[in-house]
Amino acid sequence: MAVILTIVFVVAFIALLTAGSAVKVVQQYEHGIVFRFGQVRRGDRLRPGAVRPPGLTAIIPIVERMQKVNRQTVTMNVPAQEGITQDNVSVRVDAVVYFRVIDPVKAIVNVQNYGYAVSQIGQTSLRSVIGQTDMQELLGEREKINMRLRAIMDEITDGPWGIRIERVEIKDVSLPEGMKRSMARQAEAERERRARIIAADGEFQASKRLAAAAEIMSQDPAALQLRLLQTVVDVSAEKNSTLIMPFPVELLRFFDRMAPASASPSTGEGKPDLGERLAKAEEELAKAAESGPALQSTKDVPPVVGLDQPARKAPEELSGSSADSPRGIADAHPSAGETPEESAGESPAE
Repeated sequence: MAVILTIVFVVAFIALLTAGSAVKVVQQYEHGIVFRFGQVRRGDRLRPGAVRPPGLTAIIPIVERMQKVNRQTVTMNVPAQEGITQDNVSVRVDAVVYFRVIDPVKAIVNVQNYGYAVSQIGQTSLRSVIGQTDMQELLGEREKINMRLRAIMDEITDGPWGIRIERVEIKDVSLPEGMKRSMARQAEAERERRARIIAADGEFQASKRLAAAAEIMSQDPAALQLRLLQTVVDVSAEKNSTLIMPFPVELLRFFDRMAPASASPSTGEGKPDLGERLAKAEEELAKAAESGPALQSTKDVPPVVGLDQPARKAPEELSGSSADSPRGIADAHPSAGETPEESAGESPAE
């Protein structure tokens, strides 16, 4: 009797263990893939009951085996990758990838350890994108780079692996110290340029306002006098030893009006102005040019000593020209011992 009870107890225990291993619970965020004799497909299609929905399910012990697949969105850090941009700047970039499984069968059957595979795809894609972009785009257009990364990774993982890349974000871009200093100097120069432009614009607007104020005050002399007195009050309010003597502007204008009356051209005592003097000088030059004697021929030009040698006169001209006075710088009377003909035929240069 004791032997029978022992056998019944062992059979019941084995039955409980078998029933426990046959009953499975699939969580809401999971899907169960059931392998029957190692197969999940039958021919070209899935075997019925190969994918179990969330809830309580049962499998045949020893014949079937269940593997659960998480359907939640997984956040994975991509290790920092060093690369050289298109404009030859060395940078270090890290990113984060958000993905989830959309086809549990492909994620289990077609790839081993799909999480590690997605990590490697993220690293290689990040290096490729770094080499295809320049530094300015990498710093200022991250949304565009994120979309490019997502398109590259999703093309590899969506179809064959059943994994959808929902989002890719670049976390940080590390630049060399020299590049950081250069960018800081560039930003400082840009700020200084804007400050100078704003200051110049302010000066321009102030000059226009001052010109308008001067035009308004010039129409009323009392306004200018009041402005002068206000300036005196402002200066005298400070504690200093400066002595200010305001000079009436009307007095200067009085002298300005009286100056032309004292030099009236009708009395003849005033001095002519610059325009009259210039006109008179031009008139005298024109008269001198018109009345100047003109040379009748080239013989009237006196010879130059050492350069010109006048031609000797003919014998018939010597008798007629003896009474005439010689031209040039020769002596008018012959020296002692010389005849008049010899002195007349002699060159002034000799």
